[in-house]
Amino acid sequence: MIQRRTLPKAAPQALHAMPLLSRIYVLRGVNAAEELDHSLERMHPVSTLGGVDAAIELLLKHFKQQTRIIVIGDFDTDGATSTALVVRQLRRLGFTDVDFLVPNRFTFGYGLTPEIVLLAAERDPQLIITVDNGISSLAGVETANRLGIEVLVTDHHLAGADLPYAAAIVNPNAPNNTFPSKALAGVGVAFYVMAGLTRAMIAQGLIAGNTVSVASLLDLVALGTVADVVSLDSNNRILVAQGIRRIRAGRCVPGIRAMLEVANKRIETTVAADLGFQVGPRLNAAGRLDDMSLGIQCLLTDDPVQARAMASQLNLLNQERRDIEQQMQIEALNILQQMRLDETNLPLGLCLYDASWHQGVVGLVASRVKERVHRPVIAMAMADEYTLKGSARSVPGVRIRDVLDAVAVRYPGLIDKFGGHDMAAGLSIGLDKFEVFRAAFDQEVCRWMTHQDAVGVVLSDGELQEAELNVQTAQLLRESGPWGQGFAEPIFDGQFTVMDSRVLAERHLKLKVMRGDTVCEAIAFGYFDHEGAQLFRVGDSVRLAYRLDVNEFRGERRLQLLVEYLEKV
Repeated sequence: MIQRRTLPKAAPQALHAMPLLSRIYVLRGVNAAEELDHSLERMHPVSTLGGVDAAIELLLKHFKQQTRIIVIGDFDTDGATSTALVVRQLRRLGFTDVDFLVPNRFTFGYGLTPEIVLLAAERDPQLIITVDNGISSLAGVETANRLGIEVLVTDHHLAGADLPYAAAIVNPNAPNNTFPSKALAGVGVAFYVMAGLTRAMIAQGLIAGNTVSVASLLDLVALGTVADVVSLDSNNRILVAQGIRRIRAGRCVPGIRAMLEVANKRIETTVAADLGFQVGPRLNAAGRLDDMSLGIQCLLTDDPVQARAMASQLNLLNQERRDIEQQMQIEALNILQQMRLDETNLPLGLCLYDASWHQGVVGLVASRVKERVHRPVIAMAMADEYTLKGSARSVPGVRIRDVLDAVAVRYPGLIDKFGGHDMAAGLSIGLDKFEVFRAAFDQEVCRWMTHQDAVGVVLSDGELQEAELNVQTAQLLRESGPWGQGFAEPIFDGQFTVMDSRVLAERHLKLKVMRGDTVCEAIAFGYFDHEGAQLFRVGDSVRLAYRLDVNEFRGERRLQLLVEYLEKV
């Protein structure tokens, strides 16, 4: 259903010269025009991120000793960009022996496990730097300490009851860390650490000033931040806006340019959605199906020819991932259909499992099913003959990591491992414990929400005037972000008359609609994937919730409404 956002009673004035944009910004909680200033000077200072000073001191010690350093990242886009940023910057700063290692998710699992530490130890490092992981890696850090390897943990995931005994920890979500933005992605944390280190090395005369600015790597920060779907608070919007500015100017790493090109996106018109829906999935495909090393190498190379070759490989992996995901979605929907037949109501905490599923793709399936049933979903696959690995996706108001933590406390030994965010998490359980876990998960989710809450709601910014239904408005909104999680791209609603209706590729609904004297094209992607999808006839009155887009075809630019919700009225 459509629900309109409501303006606060004491709304700030004149956030933008265009009243429509002023209203949109106010509806997203912007209180002053300065919050829309994306200059780097408005970032939260590096000094306010707890743990940075200890991290700098540790890194300077290893710089002076010229020790071997290995960066260990996660196998998603945030982990890949974090790894590439730290490796690039350390090498530019004169660290002479820096390499990376990324866990193969099928062999080592997530994070700094003892097994990945032992693999890293074969290269004889004196320092391991974790990026986008490590805060829950107690055993891994203990193994490194036992081998005489120091560990610097940089992470943004929520911490458990105990912290690893690392040489230094930088995590805005660690206990007692007072950093104002808890929404930093892993790559944002890595950026802050590298910014602090660079400044310290310049101050100590170890490098020349203005020659190795970490700001030149903000394209990586923008990509990792958007792809990890963290909240775009004011600090993250600065990081993303600055990174997109660099990409549009062509001052990005060759790998990002190559992945945009292989996705048929124009680099000079890049927006956050292009990073989240085009570049991010291609990088993630490497970590989901194969080895994220390919994605990291694509971000590390300075050779455009190599970057294009690797981007092409990533593109093929992404197509394979799509095919696997599509089949798994069909199977998940069949499970849902059977559950509806067997039970009065679908569980509020929905846990799905199929022995044939690919463990690298279960997170995508959980996300798709969540969008359909509007409740937390865990999709699980076999890790080995005794163990299941799952990915959880949640809905607003249900903090999924806290849910898993509560299950672990109430049922000791039920969950082998877990970790994550409020909206996404990963876990592993014994195959023989699936049914017990399924019931315990639903029981805990029921403490957070009711069946009345499990209703899909599209939040609208209200109705557009007929004069605002044009390419110019769509272009202005495109340029007025960055839009993303927690700072949603504007959605509008209104009543239209159907002038034409067609089915495209058996899945999508293409409409021509009219409001007053204005005729618009509208498309509802995946409309016929949903049960009970209605057909429309010429003359029908429909209510749409939609985003504005510009459809460019053969040099002609036309307004297109991207439909999020529609119903006959």
